[in-house]
Amino acid sequence: QPDRVSGPGRGPSRVDLSVVIPAYNEAEAIGPVIVALCGHLEQVESLRGRFEVLVVDDGSSDDTARIASGVNPFVKLVRHPHNIGNGAAIKTGIRNAQGRVIVFMDADAQHDPVMVQRLYEGCADYDMVVGARGRGSQAGVHRSLANGVFNQLASYVTGRPVPDLTSGFRAIRRGVARRFAGLLPNGFSYPTTITLCLLRGGFSVDYQPITAAKRVGKSKISPAADGAKFLLVIAKICMLFSPLKIFLPVSLYLFLMGLGYYGYTFYTAHRFTNMSMLLFTTAVIIFMMGLLAEQIALMRFERTEAE
Repeated sequence: QPDRVSGPGRGPSRVDLSVVIPAYNEAEAIGPVIVALCGHLEQVESLRGRFEVLVVDDGSSDDTARIASGVNPFVKLVRHPHNIGNGAAIKTGIRNAQGRVIVFMDADAQHDPVMVQRLYEGCADYDMVVGARGRGSQAGVHRSLANGVFNQLASYVTGRPVPDLTSGFRAIRRGVARRFAGLLPNGFSYPTTITLCLLRGGFSVDYQPITAAKRVGKSKISPAADGAKFLLVIAKICMLFSPLKIFLPVSLYLFLMGLGYYGYTFYTAHRFTNMSMLLFTTAVIIFMMGLLAEQIALMRFERTEAE
């Protein structure tokens, strides 16, 4: 058992909402975040006594765990013995959550606790509700541009508009979250993975506009390293659910290259070259591999549905 669960032993007898807060060295912000969150939820009549807050301490070296466990008697603290990653903390939260709906929010005070109720209520009609940040909520021009690229790629892969692919503030039905928990990476790209999984799997996803405040403390995301990981995750999920989205453009590109080269050699030398034949043949092979991968992905998904 890689994590330890602790708490004061008090909690609701029936849980409708579980709020999962992954935290790594967030001693500066975690206390006020929990106070504001619990204070708001206790005022919501439909949730009073029917919610739980799970703080997943991902091997913090500061006082994050001590502060989180002492702020509110209804907070359940789940601890990793060492730092594994934000996605791993999310998976631990999913495994330990008891609520019908799970809301994920950051521990750095960026997310407004008042929005938790709206995201939760949205899950009455949708499988997942994402808090979509506007341009004013992006942390810097470089982050805004990178997120714009990721959103466009995700829209291409899923065939649906994706306003905010990387938002960590979202609500999801527990059964759906547990279904895809095994596909989530241990790093920071879990929002990317779970969004693409649900959209390609035919689940309903809604986006609610939010305003993210400036975080307390220093960000732990590296734009260069984690940006490359996000792109790789998009490619992996595309191969998992819709391989033709990758194979078809590559095949078409090679076919057009072969056609263009054949036109050039026919005009200059009046002959059909081996290079043109190689490009045409490669294009056909890649297209057929894409069809085969698409069938395998479909069978895998049908097997998952049956389970």
